[in-house]
Amino acid sequence: MPAVLKKIQAVLWLMLFGAPPCWALSAEAREFIDLSAKLEPLQCERRKLRREIVVAQAERRDTKELVQRSRALDRDPKTAKLEQRLAELEPRVRASRDPDDLAAISRHHREAFYRCE
Repeated sequence: MPAVLKKIQAVLWLMLFGAPPCWALSAEAREFIDLSAKLEPLQCERRKLRREIVVAQAERRDTKELVQRSRALDRDPKTAKLEQRLAELEPRVRASRDPDDLAAISRHHREAFYRCE
């Protein structure tokens, strides 16, 4: 029984005092990643629509409905506010002196891209 308790204690210590990558980031980078995560379904939908539009154009099909769906996504006021805040944070994050910020954001974007596939 003591061996099990020691393992549990070791896991708890690691959870409490381990340094998850998100804790090392600046507040702006964490906010940027959080906003990107909230917008991920929208960005994924946009990416799919862009692909469908390109395929439809290549096949010389009508793209009117796809373009309208794409524009409707852009008009959502809730996501517009999130995207505006993301745009405000981007220059700050790019100019960040913390080297982990850009690496974490890049990793987040890559993971989001592959989740969307």
